[in-house]
Amino acid sequence: MKIKGVCIHQDHAGVGVAIPDSLWEWRIRRLKDFGCNAIRFSHNAPATETLDLCDRLGMLVMDENRLFNVSPDYMAQLEWMVRRDRNRPSIILWSVFNEEPMQGTAQGYEMVRRMAAKVKALDTSRPVTAAMNFGMFAPSNVSQAVDVVGFNYQTDTYDKFHAAFPDKPLTSSEDTSTFMTRGEYETDRARHIMASYDEEPADWGATHRRSWKAIAERPFVAGTFVWTGFDYHGEPTPFEWPSQSSFFGITDLCGFPKMAFYLHRAQWVDEPPLLDLVPHWNWAGREGKAVKVMALTNVERVALVLNGRKVGEQAVDRYTMPSWQVPYEAGRLEAVGYRGGREVVRTAVETTGAPVALRLTPDRSAMAGGGEDVQPVTVDAVDAKGRHVPTANLPVQFAISGGSIIGLGNGDPNSHEPEKGDKRSLFNGLAQVIVRADGGAGTLTLTATSPGLKPAKVSVRRLAAPPRAAVPPTPPAAILNEGWHQSPASATRMDPNLVVADNDMNSWQWIHPGEVQKLDGPARWILLRTKFTLRRRVRDKGGRLVFGGVAGAAEVWIDGKKAATKSSPAAERLIVPLPPGEGERVLSVLIDGTGVPAPGLTGLVLVED
Repeated sequence: MKIKGVCIHQDHAGVGVAIPDSLWEWRIRRLKDFGCNAIRFSHNAPATETLDLCDRLGMLVMDENRLFNVSPDYMAQLEWMVRRDRNRPSIILWSVFNEEPMQGTAQGYEMVRRMAAKVKALDTSRPVTAAMNFGMFAPSNVSQAVDVVGFNYQTDTYDKFHAAFPDKPLTSSEDTSTFMTRGEYETDRARHIMASYDEEPADWGATHRRSWKAIAERPFVAGTFVWTGFDYHGEPTPFEWPSQSSFFGITDLCGFPKMAFYLHRAQWVDEPPLLDLVPHWNWAGREGKAVKVMALTNVERVALVLNGRKVGEQAVDRYTMPSWQVPYEAGRLEAVGYRGGREVVRTAVETTGAPVALRLTPDRSAMAGGGEDVQPVTVDAVDAKGRHVPTANLPVQFAISGGSIIGLGNGDPNSHEPEKGDKRSLFNGLAQVIVRADGGAGTLTLTATSPGLKPAKVSVRRLAAPPRAAVPPTPPAAILNEGWHQSPASATRMDPNLVVADNDMNSWQWIHPGEVQKLDGPARWILLRTKFTLRRRVRDKGGRLVFGGVAGAAEVWIDGKKAATKSSPAAERLIVPLPPGEGERVLSVLIDGTGVPAPGLTGLVLVED
């Protein structure tokens, strides 16, 4: 069986790396929708719950070690991963590293030999691999220490390596790296937009079509792991800021299909007959100008018809796919697919009217009321005939009852709209709302509104379900452990707002809470100070300062204002309200150490919500 895999990061629109279990299930099902049968979790051990889903849903896994190091603590991490996952049916490969600088050296060989031996001591049923991006032809290199050689890109060297080492199994551990912006079909680098025709590969990569052809035609290459199945935050290659996500994905940040989704589905799925057309057919102002049209299909021949007139017919090469240059005219562009001279499938794209209404489409009609079940809801706009409008870019407001909105997205790699809250614009016709059901039986209802459009409402049944056993959540807290200065001791009370030069490195000393000194003589007053910046929630709403222990009578000053007084000289815990505020905050603690052997902060200082 050929591996038809993708590389993915743990990242999704609206939730980042904090992906709930049920959203992971949706993501794996989305990958299977285009024929994907394997995941390389790049580049770290995945969550146990994610592997549970791979076992249940039938998804093969390359389990990858994070760090290339043979010191005892790092070898223990490799051993932990293998022990944890070795009884899972989904695991087919252990990967010991990704693209390490020493891979083409004798030292690298020795390191991988030891790592492979560690894996084999725990599991001999699966091969060990390593994701190499160079070095496999060096006299001594890591390919000599693994069971399966993983090629990251380097498509042109498959034949050379196989000829030199015909008995050595190999696979593509990472390939392609082609850029696309969902719903865009003209590259505009000034606006950070990449066309979705599979014609814009990275310098080190290749198109989806070229990469798969090189692998599919070579029986000695086990398969592919395309970079990547989903877009992900960060690495906005080939652009930098203000782009904020990658452009590599077969699907976008939300899991909405790009052209590559339909391409791989046509290449990887033999049955049933499949046929999709790109692009959409809304090109007002382009009348008479040629538009590139591609058919993505697994049939033998495709005929293209525009408004009842045959444009052309082509035999299908499933590696390259048929394409035409079609002068644009509004209407209906239809494709008809044939096998053995008989029509087996057809599809069409139509010129739509202006958007008149919103539409909400949940993934499921029921959710578990255990307090943690989530699902994505697709948001789009439709015209007067109920047709999806692929060019709609409209602001949308949401409201929910019976649940909560935990994330928002639209797949735009250049968008800076908040991914939390209750607002998100459609991007090229689509947006996504991730909702979580409240506990207990009932109904979750989501509504969407946009100025000038008919609103949408959808209700999902909430089924009674016991909450999963869990320990109580720990309130978030920030530790103020760094940046503390302590003044020289004084025999008289000093000004708590005493100004100290930034470059004073002699009279005031650096300390950490919990470090106290015995003061000798009549000088008993000390001043301690630090500066800090709060998290957004505390900046907006305020919180409290929790002193684990203050020895000596004390005054607490925040931003130049007295906030609390402690009259007892004994070392005691102290809680002080912290008002909201923007920017850098200044915290000063003036301590009278009279009668105290060692005045100061005897415990940690925390900021709690």
